Amino acid sequence: MKIILVGASGDVGRAAYAELASRHDVVSAGRSSGDIQVDLTSGDSIEAMYRQIGPVDAVISAAGEVEFGRVSDMTTDKFRFGLENKVLTQINLVLFGLETVREGGSFTLTSGILDRDPVRMGTGAAIANGALGGFVTSAAIDLPRNLRLNAVSPGLLDVSADQYGAWFPGHDPVSSKRVGLAYAKCVEGGITGKVVAVD
Repeated sequence: MKIILVGASGDVGRAAYAELASRHDVVSAGRSSGDIQVDLTSGDSIEAMYRQIGPVDAVISAAGEVEFGRVSDMTTDKFRFGLENKVLTQINLVLFGLETVREGGSFTLTSGILDRDPVRMGTGAAIANGALGGFVTSAAIDLPRNLRLNAVSPGLLDVSADQYGAWFPGHDPVSSKRVGLAYAKCVEGGITGKVVAVD
């Protein structure tokens, strides 16, 4: 398969790449790194990426940003930041890629654990994750050409625990290998409309 992996330089993206690159042609993409540069906040940039790469069998997104903070310190703009930079960016990868992904191909997005296992100051992330899950389960039944759509929802990765573990008290980090396998399940398997949790 030929696969576009957006966000390949992050911890989650590296887990997906490590699992899939040995048996597939994985084109890495990112804002400032990778084989291709793409700005997910720009529809023009996403379209240019698809034109440059051409037809593919799968698209994986492991990119997205949210604001963290106590609810009392959050604002509408801070919540909107997560919706625009984690939700709408990934939705646009699907919308702009509908004609680029081959018949029967797939899109795999990335949400996260905080909408089902919350932590303090994580409401912005929880909202974004829940919105992505709703998009995946609903849009999957409406896609053309037998295209599939799923999301991987990982917990705190083992390789991220030193940097972010203090934000996730009591959470048992998940192995990067298991996270990579979840992406393989979505790309190489036959499921659609699923949020694959890795707890």
